[in-house]
Parts: sequence; C-alpha cells; structure tokens
Amino acid sequence: MRRANFKFAIISTIGLALSMSAATARAQSGRVVDRIVARIEGDVILQSQVRELGAFQQLIEGHAETDDKLLNELIEQWVVSTEASTSHFPEPAQSEVDREMTRLQGNFSSSESFSARLHELGLTSSQVREMLNRQIYVERYLDYKFRTSVQVDSSQIDAYYQKQLLPELAKKNEPAPGRRAVEEQIREVLVQRGINDLTAKWLDETKSRLKIEIAPATGKF
Repeated sequence: MRRANFKFAIISTIGLALSMSAATARAQSGRVVDRIVARIEGDVILQSQVRELGAFQQLIEGHAETDDKLLNELIEQWVVSTEASTSHFPEPAQSEVDREMTRLQGNFSSSESFSARLHELGLTSSQVREMLNRQIYVERYLDYKFRTSVQVDSSQIDAYYQKQLLPELAKKNEPAPGRRAVEEQIREVLVQRGINDLTAKWLDETKSRLKIEIAPATGKF
C-alpha cells in the first residue's frame, strides 16, 4: 500500500463498500459489465473498484498504477480497514472529508474544470468523497498502530540533515536552514518512513495468513 507521502480513506468496513459496489454494478444490452477479480475471506473485490481507484489516482496524481498494483492496493485497504473496524477505530469526521475535498478542488482553476475532469474520468463527487474518507481512515489507523513503535534519535536526524537534506538543497541552489530549524520536520519524515516500513512488514505477514484468491486474468481490468 502506498503511503505516499502518505496521502493517504475507508468507510466503516471495506466489505460494506464492496457490497455497495456490487449492488450498483450495471448491465448494458444484457451484458454484465462487472466481474469479481479477487476474493478475500468472505468478501470480494470487483473490476469496477479497480477502475475506480485508478481513476481516483489519475485525479489526485495525474497517473494511475498498473492494474495489478491497484488490486493489491485494494487488498491492503481491506486488511487495514477490517482490523480498524473490528477494533472500533473511529471514522473521520465529515468536516475532515469536506476539507480534503475543498483542497482537491483547489488544484483546479474552477469548479467547472473540476467537474469536467470528474466526468472525463467517470467519477462522481460522492465517489471521490468516499475514497478520500477511505484514505484518511487507513492512514490514521496505521499512524495510530505504529507511531509509538518508531524511535528516532539525534544521530538519525543528523545523518538525514547532512546526507539528504543539504545535498538536495544544494542541487536546487537553495539556502540551507540550520539543523535546529528543521529538526522536527526531519523527525517527522523519519517517523513516517518507520511507519511505512512497519506497515509493509505487517501487511505482508497478515496477507500470508489470509485466504486470498485472485481471479484468472481475462484481459485488462
């Protein structure tokens, strides 16, 4: 799961989202336009969800991952959200989702251009809100689960400052701030790296214990 610079939101359970998607799968001219691409324990992931996540990534980042990576992202979201929901981890307030939606719309020149981009990608405003909610939920739970396990000391901050920050600023011909001025920002970067590492290990271990079945490929998702 990408934690991006960790942008990273899930409704109360991914199972509910999957059920909703299944219920809204449509048929055209008598032809089914959706299919199951993976099964996880008692839940399913649909082809439409892979497409939806890809469209969301295009909206946010300008490009989407491959279908295999998108499917893996959805599987990992299921893992995180299932544990979070079981532990009764609270969902984001709608005001938080509103704030992220406003920030996203601010990347476009007007509300009309934002709406046009959604139409181009085949997304609705409600779908975008749901995925932002999912992103916030997943990121917040992973932060809650792993932050206290990540320890960052002064030597690590010094190493980052000397070996990464200063060279990067030099490449850009930008002035270098004093170490103390950026100490807390560096600490947070290193904490996030630690969370990412612990998340990746935990997800690999958890997925190995689950019954996950990937449907045979029938062409591009």
